[in-house]
Amino acid sequence: MMRIDAHQHFWELGRFDYSWLDADALAAIRRSFLPQDLKPLIEQVQIDRTVFVQTQHNVEENRWVLNLATEHDFICGVVGWVDLASDRCEEQLLEFKDHPKFVGVRHVTHDEPDDNFIVRDDVRRGLKVLERHQVPFDLLFYVKHLRHTVPLAKEFPDLPLVIDHLAKPEIKHQRIDNWIDDFRAAAKFPNVYCKLSGMITEANWTNWNAEDLRRYVETAIECFGPKRCMFGSDWPVCELAGSYRQVYEALTECINSLSETEQAQVMGQTAISFYGLEV
Repeated sequence: MMRIDAHQHFWELGRFDYSWLDADALAAIRRSFLPQDLKPLIEQVQIDRTVFVQTQHNVEENRWVLNLATEHDFICGVVGWVDLASDRCEEQLLEFKDHPKFVGVRHVTHDEPDDNFIVRDDVRRGLKVLERHQVPFDLLFYVKHLRHTVPLAKEFPDLPLVIDHLAKPEIKHQRIDNWIDDFRAAAKFPNVYCKLSGMITEANWTNWNAEDLRRYVETAIECFGPKRCMFGSDWPVCELAGSYRQVYEALTECINSLSETEQAQVMGQTAISFYGLEV
């Protein structure tokens, strides 16, 4: 079984604008995190490959990480960025789309001041470009943005979409009432997938365990099925609340009632098929 971490990041302080790390709460991850830091962590838990996911609204990050992926075989995919709202969106995409390790696009949607950013006319034109070129898109949402998933899935039925971090439900408060309806509605569309990632940083950072995550994981599996759910560590952001091993072990504990085939889908096969990974 090929084990894939479908969601991790790198950053190198001084290379790009990482001012978001200046927040006091993020002091623990205010340093550089590079492939040589991740490699021993994935080896400890027998993860074979990883997918990098963008942190910058800057195509230079695409170029930088694609070079890292050339140097480090374990990086099998790069989810980069293009300016969806720009007339240059397609031009930017064409620079990268034929690189064998460029596998998707993301925008840090949940930080946009406009909660309706992702359904703006200019942004939807950019999503149409992705659909035309069959380049998957990561939906980085908070719960309040989840309502946009259904109209996007309807408008772009041939665009593979994946909800990062289950749209960040309020795990710390064990809340599902403001999340579950839109989450279930999104799952009805076969082009929408879900990343089982980013959960421990939505829990109590200093006092969480796998049971806190279980109802959210089981809901995702129930709604999307193992063939549309994929594991992601969200490293190094996860280190605010726990180690790479703790993230991995918590997720595997939450899916241990699935069959071996279903676990293999969540832990690798879904990511391979969604992103078209060459592994």
